[in-house]
Amino acid sequence: MVTACAVEWPDGLVVGSEQWRCCADAVSRLAPDILITNEMPFGAWLPKTLPYDQARAEAWAELHAQSLTALGELAPAVISSRPVVHGGRLANEAFALENGVYRFLHHKHLFPAEEGWQEDGWFAPSIPGFDTNVIAGLTVGVLLCTELMFPERARALGRQGAHLIAVPRASGRSMSYWRTAGAMAAIVSGAYVMSSNRVGSAYGEPPIFGGGGFAFDPSANPAGDTRQDQPALRVSIDPDAAEAAKASYPVYVRERDF
Repeated sequence: MVTACAVEWPDGLVVGSEQWRCCADAVSRLAPDILITNEMPFGAWLPKTLPYDQARAEAWAELHAQSLTALGELAPAVISSRPVVHGGRLANEAFALENGVYRFLHHKHLFPAEEGWQEDGWFAPSIPGFDTNVIAGLTVGVLLCTELMFPERARALGRQGAHLIAVPRASGRSMSYWRTAGAMAAIVSGAYVMSSNRVGSAYGEPPIFGGGGFAFDPSANPAGDTRQDQPALRVSIDPDAAEAAKASYPVYVRERDF
């Protein structure tokens, strides 16, 4: 059995701040094997409006690079994402820190394009693929925020044997779509689905992030939520339960050619 932790962390988070100490303490009390953070967790949310700003993008990427060591000290394995500069854009890079060692996992491919979330104008993937990786002994897939809305991606990760789908996100206060998408991802993949989110706004202006980290088991039963007075949630991940779910309806169903 492996324990994993979902969180809701404040917009504008900086290593060494009082907010950071509170976040670190909450994780430390739960002592998970795997910590799943929100999407690009450090600094204020940048892609609110267009046009793309190269200088600000590079500064945001550098802030995340400088924060990796402290992030890796929070748990034996950490799954997160960060902005990295590639040519004239950013890539949103999911990664794992396992015993402090950095490993690439995935570049985000699906982006919103609206006020508050103008990611399509700020980001582009530079590495293809949606692949699973072994982290803390589990087969893990990552869907970054909006990618959770496309259940074919979760189904494909399930067919690669995912025990856990980690979903770092930066979403608003409405939770209905996100919880439905999380449950559906569990249904079609036969995997645990755990998601972490930003909360609040560093400058008190839109977008206002909604928090609401959540977890579903491989049968899409709710396994818990984060909230203001409980910003970290620990869940036990049973790989045998995920394997059993993959032999159950509807995960076992395969398309027939004709």
